[in-house]
Order: sequence, then C-alpha cells, then structure tokens
Amino acid sequence: MSDALSLAPDFTAIPASRGAESPLSKARKGQRGLIVRVGGETGRSESIDPEELERRLLEMGFVEGAAFEVLHEGLFGRDPIAVRIDDMRVALRRREAAAVTVQFEEA
Repeated sequence: MSDALSLAPDFTAIPASRGAESPLSKARKGQRGLIVRVGGETGRSESIDPEELERRLLEMGFVEGAAFEVLHEGLFGRDPIAVRIDDMRVALRRREAAAVTVQFEEA
C-alpha cells in the first residue's frame, strides 16, 4: 500500500530499544528517557517547513536534556501521543515526534 493511501502510519514495525537513541515516535506508553536532539526533519514529506517544526517543538519544551515520559497513546494508530516533559504535558502527532531524538531509560 502506498503512503498516500494509508490511513494510519505504521510505527509498530520497530520497537523502541532501551538505552539506544531513537525517534520519539517509536516510544510506547510508559517509556521514559531524555531528549538528545531536536530537529525539523521527520523523514517524510511534510506540509510544514522543517525550521518551523523545530521552532514549534522547542517552544513546547522539547529541548536537549529534558526528561520525558509517554503518558498516553491515541486509540487509532496510537496517534497522537501525550508526553510529559519535565512538569508539563504536551500532545503531538507521532509524525512530529519523529523529529525528536531521545534516549530511553534502562529498565
């Protein structure tokens, strides 16, 4: 099936490994860690400019070194996700979460 026809992105193909760097979009409910890098590139063609996406993420609190925890996943396609960043809660789509590189805590 082409990307244009799929209703929900497939984020279940590669599970998030603990201790390794990976995109926040791979995170599951309950996972915690630290934000390593924030960029505007998600690996997909977007309607938003990468610099604008990076600016928005930084304004929402997605900064290097911040602690995070995934609090909730949506029903359909596990999208959107609710993330606690330090003491703040933010909801975002997994597509935008792909622009945030994180390191998950060891179990």
